[in-house]
Amino acid sequence: MQLKSHAELFLIEPDWPAPSNVRSFVTTRKGGISTVPYDTLNLGDRVGDQFEAVSFNRQLLRNRLPSDPIWLKQVHGTEVWNAKPYKPNPQVIEADAAFTVHRNVVVTVTTADCLPIFFCSRIGNTVGVAHAGWRGLCNGVIENTIHQILSSSKNLQVQDLMVWFGPAIGPKAFEVGDDVLREFSKFAVNHPIEKLMTAFEPIHEKPGKYLANLYLLAKLRLNSLGISEIYGGNFCTYQDHEQFFSYRRDGCTGRFASLIWFE
Repeated sequence: MQLKSHAELFLIEPDWPAPSNVRSFVTTRKGGISTVPYDTLNLGDRVGDQFEAVSFNRQLLRNRLPSDPIWLKQVHGTEVWNAKPYKPNPQVIEADAAFTVHRNVVVTVTTADCLPIFFCSRIGNTVGVAHAGWRGLCNGVIENTIHQILSSSKNLQVQDLMVWFGPAIGPKAFEVGDDVLREFSKFAVNHPIEKLMTAFEPIHEKPGKYLANLYLLAKLRLNSLGISEIYGGNFCTYQDHEQFFSYRRDGCTGRFASLIWFE
């Protein structure tokens, strides 16, 4: 059977002042061969889609990359993978973030509402990406990623890093309960409760429910670590059905990818 993509891949490039040798983009749901409800460029291999379709979609993506991307088995945790040049038949990598100090090593996360966070150094010799759902964000995936990135170079300081927020569920669509607010409140020592509450808008007709702002929650974490050069954060995967998969909206759905490397 001859497989053919439905359309050209439609990619989103980050709007940030990264060094010219840093390359990054986010895929959308457009351009692959997966069928409903994974239509069409599903890149997730653990969501129930056909193996042949996912493999074909990943090859379409691979054609635009300098090397095979490092795919992670994401578990909504805080583990960070230090990515080396690709080797055949790699082990299953269970982590929710990855970074590299090697040229043309493509680090990747897949999402469908969670927040993909891109990192790069000002001189373009270190890049990374993290998958931040509310659990990972609350438990420290940002802090662990930055710690690992800074540990990779003696001369790299936190103020040398910049960040771009990829597409995630927006602040008008992410409904959560008191349990989520309580978990974030445990960190009120580092994030005063008054500032934290700016990221949780009460839903007056639903007592105990809030609209949570993942972008702002991530920004508060980054600011507390000394990172102020933050870009992006103007997407909503839930509301933009044409471009993005959304687990919260559709349940059974695909995943799009966020990729970064340096040349």
